[in-house]
Amino acid sequence: MSRIAARFSALREADRAAFMPFVSGGDPDFDTSLAILRRLADAGADLFEIGVSFTDPMADGPTVQAGGARALAAGMNMGRVLDLVRAFRAEDDDMPIVLMGYFNPIYRYGAERFAADAKAAGVDGLITVDLPPEEEEELRGPAERAGLDIVRLIAPTTDEDRLPLVLERASGFVYYVSIAGITGTRSPTMADVEFAVDRLRRFTELPVAVGFGINTAEQAGAVARVAEGAVVGSAIVREIGAGGPDMLDRVGALARELAEGVAGARA
Repeated sequence: MSRIAARFSALREADRAAFMPFVSGGDPDFDTSLAILRRLADAGADLFEIGVSFTDPMADGPTVQAGGARALAAGMNMGRVLDLVRAFRAEDDDMPIVLMGYFNPIYRYGAERFAADAKAAGVDGLITVDLPPEEEEELRGPAERAGLDIVRLIAPTTDEDRLPLVLERASGFVYYVSIAGITGTRSPTMADVEFAVDRLRRFTELPVAVGFGINTAEQAGAVARVAEGAVVGSAIVREIGAGGPDMLDRVGALARELAEGVAGARA
């Protein structure tokens, strides 16, 4: 059983959802980013989404774009992100890790080589924002051979004619993008999220995680009552960007608050 499947299975037994923080790998620098991952794990994260920064981040809002720019300025690239995963994995063999980003860095790295190196580093799954299922064979084949989960994004605009194609050969979990637009700019209504999650469950048995626009413990808890996972990115990246000598403490405190909101949502 993969780390992702094992984690969602354990959470299902405990009747709670996953708290899934997103950070840009290497933001604001390699060593600090590794320290942030440790803080997130200690605070109660259930699964990491680590962003691979790219110069044309079309789905990212201003906050996540800024985090990616800081990582790029610090010299991060695909190889260094895999080094970051490897460094964290040397201390923690249980945390599921998903890389989230765009196809260009994978293409430049070489899809076959990337999939093998990602698996060896300790990556469990991939979210490739700009790669639709009709065009993903170059990555899907190597990823499946390496044992990496292919996590699919579902948008509010994805209709029921297209859902079976998007969900075909998906694995790990399904990521529902709760708003039409970029990250961190506005929040969804819970009625819309509940309707969307119920609709997705008619098409897949995979866990459903919800992201984009979730910024507070209250919002994360509301999502956790209807879905299997709540993804929080911009709120955490904003604290990282604010910097200061107490940045790690602030990130840890925010993550703990979010984790508690998710863990207690179904109590």
